[in-house]
Amino acid sequence: MAPLQFQFQLRIRSIHLPPLSSTSRSPHRISCRSMAASPPPPTVRTVSIPFSHLKERHKDLSAKIEEGFGPQGHGIISVSDVPDFAFLRKKLLYLAPRLANLSEDAKRKIEDPDSRYSFGWSHGKETLESGKPDVFKGSFYANPIIDTPTTDAALLYQYPSFCRPNIWPTTSMPELEAAFKDLGKLIFEVGLLLAHHCDQYVMRQGATSKTQGLEETLRRSRCHKGRLLYYFPRSLSECKEVTGSTSSWCGWHTDFGSLTGLTCGLFTRNSVEVPCPDSSAGLYVQTRNNEVVKVIYGEDELAYQIGETTEILYSGHLCATPHCVKAPSGENAAGVERCTFAMFMQPDWDERLKIPEKITRHGELIQPNQALTFGKYTEILNSKYYRQRTT
Repeated sequence: MAPLQFQFQLRIRSIHLPPLSSTSRSPHRISCRSMAASPPPPTVRTVSIPFSHLKERHKDLSAKIEEGFGPQGHGIISVSDVPDFAFLRKKLLYLAPRLANLSEDAKRKIEDPDSRYSFGWSHGKETLESGKPDVFKGSFYANPIIDTPTTDAALLYQYPSFCRPNIWPTTSMPELEAAFKDLGKLIFEVGLLLAHHCDQYVMRQGATSKTQGLEETLRRSRCHKGRLLYYFPRSLSECKEVTGSTSSWCGWHTDFGSLTGLTCGLFTRNSVEVPCPDSSAGLYVQTRNNEVVKVIYGEDELAYQIGETTEILYSGHLCATPHCVKAPSGENAAGVERCTFAMFMQPDWDERLKIPEKITRHGELIQPNQALTFGKYTEILNSKYYRQRTT
């Protein structure tokens, strides 16, 4: 991976801080009411920031941050012209079908049930909104920043979805590790720049925080997680069945980390890249006003969505939005597969959170004003959406 035109000193270390807020691992799910199939939701373009502007730490990007991440925004911003991103995106995404088509024995060797399948290969372990296992996509999880977050046995048991070591297919697919880390680290570094401008925006709003801000919270964390996703091709009959389902490829959920970096999906058929076969397919967002929109951004742009942790940290000055992914339908969608990558930037497991009264997500599990660590918060929600450990 060629170096960026800037560098970071990654200070990954253990630290205990006073209250902060919220969470994420893989796309962690919350319930959202079903959306009507017609009329189709409007399509909106993401708020976009050129990379050359983002890397200027003293540049005032408040208007862009508010438009994209503020209470009236869609909870997503894209960054254009990121050096090396287009190359690294395709380098990794083209590996997803190969990974998914490894032998069952090879895939079992890179599964980690004790982490609730939060490391290595995962397929059919999550539940959809219907409560049924999600068999339409497979995932590979790893921390691209640090291979072994801790060797503390107590922490490995208490927070397995964060603390267990990475599992790489070193024998069956050795090239995956470098491609995964290169893209993940790039998204992390650009995300830190965006986090800096989020901090500056909130400061200009006159809000205060008891923490050192989003940028420093993410910089010191050992909990970041990348997810390489592969959506399996469907038959013609299955493509006809999903016509009216907005959340047919990924159910409605809100990421409960801080920032989620997203690549634009790569569509292929028989290992050959193809355009998206259905204009209604893609990422959908539900705003604070309960408006549902389809969100688009360029394939060479890097998108970031706000997670619940950031919303809690700044008491709603920056807002997370529920979102889902709709599968393509119709004859042209038969046999089409989709690959993408998400980088979940999230606080350390021992970062303390305090849930503000005004933020009531997961109210059946977590009460307003409740204080707990990010690790505990995540384990509570993982217990709802993922199968329990088998040992």
